[in-house]
Amino acid sequence: QVQLVESGGGLVQAGGSLRLSCAASGRTFSTYTMGWFRQAPGKEREFVAAISWNGVGTYYSDSAKDRFTISRDNAKNTVYLQMNTLIPEDTAVYYCAGGDFSVLRSQLSSFYDYWGQGTQVTVSS
Repeated sequence: QVQLVESGGGLVQAGGSLRLSCAASGRTFSTYTMGWFRQAPGKEREFVAAISWNGVGTYYSDSAKDRFTISRDNAKNTVYLQMNTLIPEDTAVYYCAGGDFSVLRSQLSSFYDYWGQGTQVTVSS
């Protein structure tokens, strides 16, 4: 079993940067594909990025691919989302999620097994 806790959100101006962290508990963290999703008020949860268990495979949404970087440090049981050149459309609650290898290319939240409580990112204009 894995428990996930996100941190690093906050209020930033457009063009700024944030690094989100997701701290995981559980001995099997290093075997999980990890993903980041986000959800704005009144909208469905959407895929942002995913990373394979060994960090070699990464996938990004079209919105994230040129500005965000997902990474992980299995020794620290932590996955990160570096967000640069933030725009107001990035405003959302960001969630960390984990699943087995089959979720890497799914980009569907329903495929993930574990979720954090989320951290708020607000980008002002």
